[in-house]
Parts: sequence; C-alpha cells; structure tokens
Amino acid sequence: MSSEQLVVFQLATAEYAIPISQVKEIIRYNGATKIPTTPEYMEGIINLRGKVISVVDLSGKFALPTEKGVAKQALIIEVAGREVGLVVDEVTEVIRLEETEVEAANDLAQSNVFIKAIGKVDKRLLIILDLSNLFTEEMLAMKAAG
Repeated sequence: MSSEQLVVFQLATAEYAIPISQVKEIIRYNGATKIPTTPEYMEGIINLRGKVISVVDLSGKFALPTEKGVAKQALIIEVAGREVGLVVDEVTEVIRLEETEVEAANDLAQSNVFIKAIGKVDKRLLIILDLSNLFTEEMLAMKAAG
C-alpha cells in the first residue's frame, strides 16, 4: 500500500493539499510587482534570491473570497520545469495520507480539472489539487516572458 506526503493549506474556509514533491519552499508573501494586461488572479512577479517568479493568487483563480491586508504565505512550486508562486491564506501542515484515505474525484473532476482527489482525514476533507492542470500553457509562457 502506498502513501503520499502532502502540504496542506487554507483558502477561505476550505483545506487544500498538493504533493510535497512539487513544493520547493514556503515563504511569507509581501506582495508582487503587477504585470499589465494579466488576469486579475495573476499577482505579478517577485524576485526570490535573484530569480524572477510569477505569482498566482489561488483564491482569485478559484473565485473565492479573499481578505486584503491579511498576512499571506506563498508556496513556491515547480510545474513543467518552471517555478511559480501560489498565494494562500496559510500553510497549516504536512501530512501523510494512505491510499485508503484518498478518494478519486471523478464526479468533481469533470467540472473542475484542478481537482485530482479528495483526502479524508478524520472528519476533514482535503481537496488535492492537480498542479499540471492548474497552469495553462499560456500562464507558463507568461512566466517565461517574465
């Protein structure tokens, strides 16, 4: 039986998770330089130790309510060989889920390609994201240009 380690984070009132293998680091988010004519959920770019990284506000991408002026964190992840920052409300834990605690999101996935599975931890449900479907080629190309 296999298990997977996930980084769990909060967005609005829901808990989400992504595989720890795709997370490079977690930083305090202090804002980004906005790029003109980008979608509203694109926060902009940041300079992280000399590297320019595109930053996406996940609450904005998912059309969730977001509080301005509240301390946020950013997960620096790697997708398709590129680093991208994901702004989240708060990173809460790293958790290991067994195969039996993860349920395929077949019904949900048809309407939402970002959802890979649902994790069941006690009475909590974790929405496990599919990062490869979260970022379109257009967004990754924008990152390359930045």
